[in-house]
Amino acid sequence: MLARAIAAFVAIPGVTVFVIPVAIGVFTRRPPRHVPLVILLILIGTFVLLWCVREFYIAGRGTLAPWARPKRLVTSGPYRLSRNPMYICVAFVLLGWCTLWDSTGLYIYAAVTLCVLFVRVLLLEEKWVARQFGEAWDTYRARTPRWLI
Repeated sequence: MLARAIAAFVAIPGVTVFVIPVAIGVFTRRPPRHVPLVILLILIGTFVLLWCVREFYIAGRGTLAPWARPKRLVTSGPYRLSRNPMYICVAFVLLGWCTLWDSTGLYIYAAVTLCVLFVRVLLLEEKWVARQFGEAWDTYRARTPRWLI
């Protein structure tokens, strides 16, 4: 299962928040800006994202991939503060890339990506979690914000 967890991380957030935005940024040929801030945003986002993946693997006995979802409701680690900390991390990393290259294409990519993730949470993920974990989900949802507020 560890191999599946690593593959899921590389395939999903790896491509979404690293490969595609870096390709867009490099393609713009704009000079990098605000490098210390960018490094901070990307490091924080990546660190917490990896922590979330670890929580899915250890506490949830699954991965972030739809084909190997957690078997237990994950409410530990960053999930104590938000029901969707992975997506907050995605926003941090994408903000870092946008700040680095100040590219219209990157801003559009980030906005579309975050909108798709928001709709995914509302229409798919929360419904699946509610069916899968029932009352435990209801209790967790009542005490934990979807994002941070």
